[in-house]
Amino acid sequence: MARPHPNGPKPAQITAGRIGLYAFLFIAALFFLLPLYTMVVTSLKSMDEIRLGQIFALPATLDFSAWVTAWSGACMGTVCVGIRSGFWNSVAITLPSVALSVFIGAVNGYALSLWRPRGANLLFGLLMAGGLIPYQIFLYPMVRAMANIDLYNSLAGIVLVHVIFGLPLVTLLFRNYFVSVPEELCKAARVDGAGFWRIFFEIMLPIAVPMVVVVSMLQFTGIWNDFLLGLVFAGRDNLPMTVQLNNIVNTTMGERTYNVNMAATILTAIVPLAIYFLSGRWFVRGIAAGAVKG
Repeated sequence: MARPHPNGPKPAQITAGRIGLYAFLFIAALFFLLPLYTMVVTSLKSMDEIRLGQIFALPATLDFSAWVTAWSGACMGTVCVGIRSGFWNSVAITLPSVALSVFIGAVNGYALSLWRPRGANLLFGLLMAGGLIPYQIFLYPMVRAMANIDLYNSLAGIVLVHVIFGLPLVTLLFRNYFVSVPEELCKAARVDGAGFWRIFFEIMLPIAVPMVVVVSMLQFTGIWNDFLLGLVFAGRDNLPMTVQLNNIVNTTMGERTYNVNMAATILTAIVPLAIYFLSGRWFVRGIAAGAVKG
């Protein structure tokens, strides 16, 4: 029977450490799950139950009418069409924005990983510093620019805006990932006659699948949860789900229906939550494979 190392932790210390770890995890889980629990049970209650003020109590009977109203009947001012149209607007905005920003960012990252003159790291840092400037500063110039090219208040305009603002981070992550790939791999491909695009599509992009997943998740959740850019650039016919949720919650005509507001909030957040739950393993793999290297 192996004896414990004399300088190793004692059993009492191990037990105390585990108790502290589990206590921290329990408190953290409670901190994040309690608001979600409150939202879910409130959305399943009638307004008569909600007026009792017992926010943590389970509903007496399950009532899904608030979810139906939130999806197809909640009022935004005088228009009562629910949050359904905002969902499809968010899908139409998010999918092309993610696809374009990931593809262009991957190409930029690959090109910058090959760009290694003297002082390249300093120049790359200065180039990426532009991505750290708050985008609120660019709102007015972007509005004027979009208006001049007839893309303001249009679906194409909001997609273009999301691609532009997402490129610095996407380029940075792909560049740092591709820098960690051995140069010999690309040199061998060039000897065999492969050019820039063939190396990118047949070698670099397949290697970077974990990073593609990471960047796609970051872009998807960022664009889906965006409020300000969608409000400013999308136009009345293309308002994303977050803007319509704000309009529903702030509508003050008649009774304030907290169960409908909670249901609409959950419906707005359920897509990015589902993506993180389904793709969490790929996200961790991408981070571990080099997302923070370089």
